[in-house]
Amino acid sequence: MYQVLKQRFETVAPEMDFCSLRYVERQEETLEIQKDIVQPSTFKREVGAMLTVIDSGGIGYAATSDLSEKGLHQAMLKAQHWAARSRDVLVTDLSQLKMPITQGKYQSKVQKAWVQSGIDEKLNLLKQESERCHLNDKIVDWTVSLSGIQEENYYLTNQGGQVYQRHHYTIPNIEVVANQGINTQVRSLRSGYAYQGGLEALDRLGFEGLSQQLAEEALQLLDAPNCPTDKMDLLLMPDQMALQIHESIGHPIELDRILGDERNYAGTSFVELSMFGHYQYGSELLNVSFDPTHAEELASYAFDAEGLTAEKVMLIENGTLVRPLGGFVSQARAGLNGVANVRASSWNRPPIDRMANLNVEPGETPFEDMISNTEKGVLMRTNSSWSIDDSRNKFQFGCEYGQLIENGQLTKVVKNPNYRGISANFWRNLKMVGDEDSFKVLGVTNCGKGEPNQVVMVGHASPACLFSQVDVFGGE
Repeated sequence: MYQVLKQRFETVAPEMDFCSLRYVERQEETLEIQKDIVQPSTFKREVGAMLTVIDSGGIGYAATSDLSEKGLHQAMLKAQHWAARSRDVLVTDLSQLKMPITQGKYQSKVQKAWVQSGIDEKLNLLKQESERCHLNDKIVDWTVSLSGIQEENYYLTNQGGQVYQRHHYTIPNIEVVANQGINTQVRSLRSGYAYQGGLEALDRLGFEGLSQQLAEEALQLLDAPNCPTDKMDLLLMPDQMALQIHESIGHPIELDRILGDERNYAGTSFVELSMFGHYQYGSELLNVSFDPTHAEELASYAFDAEGLTAEKVMLIENGTLVRPLGGFVSQARAGLNGVANVRASSWNRPPIDRMANLNVEPGETPFEDMISNTEKGVLMRTNSSWSIDDSRNKFQFGCEYGQLIENGQLTKVVKNPNYRGISANFWRNLKMVGDEDSFKVLGVTNCGKGEPNQVVMVGHASPACLFSQVDVFGGE
């Protein structure tokens, strides 16, 4: 298919400053069991291409699922039309832009591919985990599911750019609901447990037997007291850190958002262009990287959708904001160095600045020391709710599971734990960062952005982190 597309693109590509073809073929299968009953499986497949034209300062896009020479030619004409229409109304002059010319390949590391395991084998695993959920009649609902995604894409330009990338993803989920009277509690894997690679990811997660643990914790929460309301230390485990990083670091430092592109849809950012290079985003313990090199992390790749080579880059160093999440075109608009993070959710969406793998680097503090050095605090894990203002500054997050820390000891479990803060202050109160032993590679599968909306997968890796003087409260 690659050679056929290449030949057709070369035939239809006109003489102009720049044009590209981005081909995407994606298929996804999901198996699910609810309350020990096998649900109908789903299988999705989509194939198409996006044509992009930059000419005489204008830019235009057109997508097509007709990959014949005629279909590509018609899409190219539409892209040229929109490039001409945009030429005099863009806020940035693109006439001097020299797009990257790259060639290369990338493929997910896979030990056990989705297709190498039969549907019966995968369903038997899910049945086993489903049966482990129903510990007693207080467990009123439970679901176990597994998704496998394979995605193949080609990127070709009229200047000689040629990139081939193939990705595999494995996404497990377990959700257990316990109820007693008006008290309902949930324990799940919905906060971050998704991986690049094959079914070997289930072994790294320890998937077998995990459903029983979650069911036990859901029952535990039924009998637990409500989380106290106070100002105290907060120890976030990696699965909640994933959400915290995503909402209060990732979105605020996306360059197109700072430039105003999301203003009428998802808001702006408290971050301004003038802050890069000196703004104290967090304490000196905070080091955040854009890192596409973790093989098992969701958004690892070799090239972004503009052809930029992806490599590890520090975004926040020792608490100082040094670089935004902005691709090649946004960098040219802002006059700042960014990263290779331009992506699109599908063949029929134009690429935009997105988070990719956004990680908090491990520190030096063992998990046990974070506990023993806390006189009064609470540990929280697994996100259950989130709310953040349209400048990505004031936030309020809830978690499924909490546990008090009293006089250097983990004590009683508490239900409905929540906390609130302001991004600009919260990260400055980071007082301890866990070492490699608490560092986990996780991800988010439902990051939405853009008009029309695009939902992409984002990687987040982090150790456990301890914050001081946080407003903590319970919720009924």
